[in-house]
Amino acid sequence: MRRSADVDALQHVLCAALGSRAPVCSLARLGHSAGIRLGRGDGAGPGPDTEVSEALVPAALERPTLIGGGAPYAPTSPAPTPDAVDELVRRAEALDVPQILVPRVRRSDDTSALRAAGFVPVAADSECVVRIPGEVDDVLRNRVGAGQLRDLRRRHRAVSRDLTWERIPLGELDGNPWARDAFVKLHQSHVERHGGSHSPYNADALDALAHSAPGRRTEMFVRRRENTVVQAGLLTTSHNGRGIYHLTQATDHNDPVARRNLHLASLYRLYLHARRSGLEWVHLGSGDTRRARRLGADLFVPLDHWLRAPGLAHPAGEGEEEWELSPFAAPSVASVPIPGPARFRHRPRFDLVDLSGNTNPFLVPESHYPELDTAELARTYLATLSTLPGHDGLEALGPDHLLFTSGAVDGVMLLLAALASSGERVCVTPPTFELYAHFARVLRLPVVEVPLRGDDLNGLDTERILAADARVTVLCDPNNPVGTRLDPERVRDLVTRSSGLVVIDEAYVEFSEKPSYAPLVARHDNLIVLRTLSKAWGLAGARCGIALADPGLIDALRRVQVPFGFTNASQHAVRDRLTNTRRPLASIRLIRAERDRMAAALAAHPAVERVFPSDANFLLVRLREHQRVVERLRGAGILVADTGHLVPATCRISIGNRRANAVLLEALSAAS
Repeated sequence: MRRSADVDALQHVLCAALGSRAPVCSLARLGHSAGIRLGRGDGAGPGPDTEVSEALVPAALERPTLIGGGAPYAPTSPAPTPDAVDELVRRAEALDVPQILVPRVRRSDDTSALRAAGFVPVAADSECVVRIPGEVDDVLRNRVGAGQLRDLRRRHRAVSRDLTWERIPLGELDGNPWARDAFVKLHQSHVERHGGSHSPYNADALDALAHSAPGRRTEMFVRRRENTVVQAGLLTTSHNGRGIYHLTQATDHNDPVARRNLHLASLYRLYLHARRSGLEWVHLGSGDTRRARRLGADLFVPLDHWLRAPGLAHPAGEGEEEWELSPFAAPSVASVPIPGPARFRHRPRFDLVDLSGNTNPFLVPESHYPELDTAELARTYLATLSTLPGHDGLEALGPDHLLFTSGAVDGVMLLLAALASSGERVCVTPPTFELYAHFARVLRLPVVEVPLRGDDLNGLDTERILAADARVTVLCDPNNPVGTRLDPERVRDLVTRSSGLVVIDEAYVEFSEKPSYAPLVARHDNLIVLRTLSKAWGLAGARCGIALADPGLIDALRRVQVPFGFTNASQHAVRDRLTNTRRPLASIRLIRAERDRMAAALAAHPAVERVFPSDANFLLVRLREHQRVVERLRGAGILVADTGHLVPATCRISIGNRRANAVLLEALSAAS
């Protein structure tokens, strides 16, 4: 529906709806059906949220306007080329029409020609897409949660008992006049219910659409009880054959079934139809993103209406917002762009015939590259995190503050490569996770060690760290292998006073009852917080880490990251876990309780000299006969992490289930 041929055809359909030779009418007449609403949109992403002056709104709504797109019949209008814009302006002048509207243009399109011709962007809603990579129920469960899925299925079953589901190709409407009449009547009633008077989906428009190029891919769907039509709408298959556009639907709200939220039930039925037809997505049109999320949408593309009107000028300096690259980026990184595929991650490809990837077209869907636009998954992650204790203030972060990595360890490698140059120091605080120093040395970065102090190995020597003048300081909190937390006042002091970057690895923070440092990212452009879904969320196999940082730092990391490393299968698993949180959150509580029980049992064991306090899902244990006990455990088929080279005479014991923990205690007794 974004092809120029389709847009030209839909222009003729709009003319038929208006009863005119040219697509000219007031915006008030298009109104609700085209989503024309002058003013700010929903803020779904960075872009030109220009607000038209209140004094201009009434005049703009009533003024004759040349419509330069397929509205209200197409989901979006492709941004016109310079030649097409010139033709629009000439046509408006020839028709003596003072105003031009190009509706619903994606912000990711090249809109420079519109801007140069004096068009002003007016934020609209986002277009909402439900991608269906697997069985419908599995997909919806990881998008909306098991409870919402049960509700959708219940509504679908209830409606299906009372109403049929029929699809009629538009070319066969002549043989089904009852369907045409019901469609027109329901849509006219729909417009009147919303305060309008003219339905753009009248009989003339329907006939014109049926005889157009997109009409050959379009069906009418009807839900009826015997001879009474309760709902009617239009579905169009995309020109690439991979998805379906849900163009419109209208419902008889006086019918008792309609009052049981027929809209939701019909959408669920449409998802089933799409999946059984081998389609990969359903386009819901444009609208409220929060509502669309509850319907399973996972791709949201911000839109703008572009208006050229008398007295309307674009504010000086106003344009699409782009984050500036962080000054912490290494010079070699600052001189190169984000790799091609990732640079265009916000440009949707679902409705294109994509011949750019050189993959096997006969082995889909596995031959498709992973999705690069993970903004919606980032919102899901942040929304889930904000419900956890210790994450107050996280609402200040958005998708631009987040980068998914192949595990948190990959995030360490990325940030060292992107933010440190040869000869710049990396500071670590042993005992700590060994790969920090390992990756620094691989990248030929000198490593400075400032050991933790105190009996619990949680004392941060802030002054020595600052004196080291490191480009990057990496803290592990909760600490691995010790399990303790650092003094938060000292950590915040270090972040505030450091001239370099401070990285806090919070791989185990969900097991702690103390706050996360993630909300501080919004206030400190030198702070990076690393998280992972491998530990508390139980997704080690999905390889999903998260870097939270200033958007300018995230931009630098993207320039180093290999595109397509976050697979579709991993994205699916992550979304499912973040949406259905009951089990993982319950398991975290179980691990905490089992950790405390095991700490007490081990502290009382004769083979153990000391158990360190822990805010993680493991315990660091100092053994009386370290080497002998570790070897005996290995001989008993039990593997623990031998950390004696980091903290003398110790091993790190992960918290297992009750059975595994009982086996460990029994083996310890045999070894003592």
